[in-house]
Amino acid sequence: MNDERELIIALQNTSTKEKAFRQLMTLYKERLYWHIRKIVISHDDTDDVLQNTFIKVFKSIHKFKGDSKLYSWMYRIATNESITLLNKKAKERHIEISELHTELGQSLQSDVYFSGDEIQLLLQKAILTLPQKQQLVFNMKYYDELKYKEISEILDTSVGALKASYFHAVKKIEEIIKSH
Repeated sequence: MNDERELIIALQNTSTKEKAFRQLMTLYKERLYWHIRKIVISHDDTDDVLQNTFIKVFKSIHKFKGDSKLYSWMYRIATNESITLLNKKAKERHIEISELHTELGQSLQSDVYFSGDEIQLLLQKAILTLPQKQQLVFNMKYYDELKYKEISEILDTSVGALKASYFHAVKKIEEIIKSH
């Protein structure tokens, strides 16, 4: 079942769904983990969001129409679940999302799961100062090496707007890194 269409058919068939879903998790678990981790920062929150993402995928796979690639659809679910979690955390604590991002950046230094060096830490903190949309675009383009067309499907934004967001994100990150 290495063909995506075959996998989707197996996922949408009740008799093969569970086996196909295990294969789907094996194929995408790590990629989705790191995508989510770059958004929510915390390892524990990432695990929660990843689990919620796979639950939604499992429950909604019958609605998948194949208009995009399967992983684009899953990335969109993971992205939305991540944003929902961050917004919920900010609301519970009565703070703006930008304040939450600042706190997440500060928590990286004490995070036992963060293994980056000083430059990596500075880059992560710089990314967290960006508006949320620019963070998402930067992470997907820079780290996940997705094409603008794929990011466009995930974020439901035009390619032109994504290119502008990425350009502005890079400029802001460069300014922050140069000032340190």
